[in-house]
Amino acid sequence: HCGACSACMDLCPTQAIVGERQVDARRCISYLTIEHDGPIPHELRPLMGNRIYGCDDCQLACPWNKFAQRARVPDFDVRPALNDPTLLQLWQWDEPTFLRLTEGSPIRRIGHARWQRNIAVAMGNALAAWRDREITADEATLREQMVQALQAWLDAPLVGADVSSEAQAQVAEHVRWALAQQHATQADQLSR
Repeated sequence: HCGACSACMDLCPTQAIVGERQVDARRCISYLTIEHDGPIPHELRPLMGNRIYGCDDCQLACPWNKFAQRARVPDFDVRPALNDPTLLQLWQWDEPTFLRLTEGSPIRRIGHARWQRNIAVAMGNALAAWRDREITADEATLREQMVQALQAWLDAPLVGADVSSEAQAQVAEHVRWALAQQHATQADQLSR
């Protein structure tokens, strides 16, 4: 059905779609935020923007998807707790809150540590975006709250008792990366 259309390839933030019906999962934001349990490569982090669970830009770009119907299964409905929270609000969820608010959702299967890893990347990207332009007073307040929340996590990590030391170290590395984005240059981001 693709023909000469390359809308999905053109729109993919990480150029993970390498050919017709060919995806390099190692670059795909959906893979990285959902399936990948290791550290997210430094060079891909800035390209992820604020995506914390999947991406689907390719699905939005595909002209064939204009024929798609909304799912009639309640499990796919928008959940109030996930409808419009800020990254900071999501970051502040402890593991019991994460488990309660994602019950019955596919998000739950990534676990709280990966959830934190993904949000740390998104917060780092927000800090980088604010670094590169003038910001409003509200944005300055939110930026400071994000920095404080990330630093507080490093001082006293919010991870569940069953989280491995490796997973905790991975989240900590992503948090340190996020904090560094408030001062990093664009060249610094891409060279790591």
